[in-house]
Amino acid sequence: MNDVRVAIVAITKHGAAIASRLAPQIPEAEVVVSEKQAEHLAEFANPRRVYQGALSAQIGDLFSAYDQIIFLVSLGAVVRLIAPHLKSKDEDPGVLVIDDAAEFVIPVLSGHVGGANAYAEKVAVLLKSTPVLTTASDVGKTIPVDILGRELGWQVEAPKINITRVSADVVNQQPVAFVQEAGSANWWTRPTPLPTNIHLFQRFEDVDTAKYHSILWVTQREIAPAIWEQLAERLVVYRPPLEQ
Repeated sequence: MNDVRVAIVAITKHGAAIASRLAPQIPEAEVVVSEKQAEHLAEFANPRRVYQGALSAQIGDLFSAYDQIIFLVSLGAVVRLIAPHLKSKDEDPGVLVIDDAAEFVIPVLSGHVGGANAYAEKVAVLLKSTPVLTTASDVGKTIPVDILGRELGWQVEAPKINITRVSADVVNQQPVAFVQEAGSANWWTRPTPLPTNIHLFQRFEDVDTAKYHSILWVTQREIAPAIWEQLAERLVVYRPPLEQ
């Protein structure tokens, strides 16, 4: 979990107790606690920040200072707190909520691009809790089109409308061609098998494009404008590092 800027935010006695359990397991995390509840924190090595006044006045700073914000606050309250600060999935931090009994870890914001889903699963392991994932690709154990191969250094290349359209085809189990001409073969990291609607190819020329709703193409090739035009909103391209 290193190199990720993390805040653990507690405003209740129970929240402070959970933060005291969780913080030592995430050494890079800073605990953010209200002045009233600071006395309920245990001793731990993590930095702590004690604020005065309303939590709502802290949200802007939290959004700019951290990559992942773990709220030990009710889900409804967090939604209202963060709403005025939302920009886009490319800019917003990951936001997680843990209930007052530490039974569930819920990614609320930036589940994919911001990494909240993956972080929620890691935190759930530390607390022996249940991660509550609601994004369709995670629930369906299929390809997350917008972040596929990110841990391998792959860069996605496609208009946003393509990503939206292709993502819908993937989660709706439409036939999708996956063409891999470059990059690591270890891109499928889920413990479950690759869904049966994903069909693998080694060359784009081997794909009968009329048979597939969408195409995911991992390649170093230059994509001709005519191909983008031919496939309209059906194509997403991934560019792996040259060394893969």
